[in-house]
Amino acid sequence: MSFGDSIATCFKKYAEFKGRASRAEYWWFVLFSVLAYVATAILATALENSVPSALVLLGLLLPGLSVAVRRLHDTGRSGWWYLIALIPFGSIVLIVFFAQQGEANGNKYGPVPGRPLMPRADTPPLPAPPPAKDTSGFSYP
Repeated sequence: MSFGDSIATCFKKYAEFKGRASRAEYWWFVLFSVLAYVATAILATALENSVPSALVLLGLLLPGLSVAVRRLHDTGRSGWWYLIALIPFGSIVLIVFFAQQGEANGNKYGPVPGRPLMPRADTPPLPAPPPAKDTSGFSYP
C-alpha cells in the first residue's frame, strides 16, 4: 500500500473500528500524522497561535485511534489493548504490537487486508446473470 492510498483509506475509515489494517497502512498514517504535527507546530510558532496545532490534533485523533485499533485486530488482538498505553511503559508494548506481522490468514476480525476474498472450495459457483434485454425497439429477423 502506498503513502497516498493509506492516507485515503484511513480517512475513508476514520471512525471504523471493525476490520484490519496492514502494517504499511498504519505506519504511513503515523508518518503523515507526524509530518502534519511538525508543519502545524512551525506554523503555530510563526503565528504565535496554537489554534492550528489544536485543529490538526483534533482532526487526526479519531482516524489515528481507529487505524490503531484495526492494526491491533490484524495482529489478532482486541482493540482494548490500546489502553495499555495508560500504564508505564505500555506505549513500548504497543509499538511492538504495531510492528509485528499480521496474521497470515483471516481471523475473527476479518480477512487479510489487501487480499481479495477467495471463495471456499465447497461453495458452488454463482449462477450466470440473465441476458440483457433488448430495449432498442428494433426487431430482428
